[in-house]
Amino acid sequence: MKDVAIQIKELNKKIKICNKCRLSETRINIVCGQGELHPRFMLIAQAPGENEDKKGQMFIGPSGKILDELLETAKINRKNVYMTNLVKCMLPKCRKPKLDEIDSCKEYLDREIELINPEFLIPLGYYAIRYTFEKYSVYIPEKSEFPQVFGKLVWSGIKKILPLKHPASILYNKEYRERMTKNYKKLKILSQDCKWYNVCPMKTFYEKGLLNRKWIELYCKGYWKECVRYQMEEKGEFHPDYMLADGSIDENLRM
Repeated sequence: MKDVAIQIKELNKKIKICNKCRLSETRINIVCGQGELHPRFMLIAQAPGENEDKKGQMFIGPSGKILDELLETAKINRKNVYMTNLVKCMLPKCRKPKLDEIDSCKEYLDREIELINPEFLIPLGYYAIRYTFEKYSVYIPEKSEFPQVFGKLVWSGIKKILPLKHPASILYNKEYRERMTKNYKKLKILSQDCKWYNVCPMKTFYEKGLLNRKWIELYCKGYWKECVRYQMEEKGEFHPDYMLADGSIDENLRM
């Protein structure tokens, strides 16, 4: 089997000569994905901006500077993530992507996800989130309710997805920074499994086929800081083995 780096290189060759949609007529450069090829996180943005289009690189404009700040606050090294776009060419006048443009480009993103196989998909902004949710059959809320998905970890049954606001949002509304910083800091929590996982009864129950995988993915190997078991363990408080991560009791797990 070919090495991932070789397969990504071959994919990028195809991307760079793509002319399947109208965006090929207005772009300067197609921007391919960049970064760590065996990452825990894959960031999926909407499309390249003007600076990215000129240089053919990911996140080098104003939104890239903000992304760097958010990642630094979360203590995540940019070099350790893989970054790509839903649409590989710049959208004229920064307009919204059209459905046929997304349809023309999605095979490239799908292949990147397949090859990179990150533990967490991090779609940034409405269109990237909507496509990722659609791809993995996750419920897509109405646009008016969409802000509720930001920062909420989702387990699709196949992939873990953490939807976040696009860094460019702060360029248009500085009031977003505080909330976005809090949500981006969750990446630090997700960068490692719960320290109690190997001795946690949840692991034993799961391995015996008694516990749905979602509990492991959303808590033990997900946002473990929200786990009630973790919180009580840290405080030295008693909690029964058959208590689930959300604090509920499952009598079926009573040994």
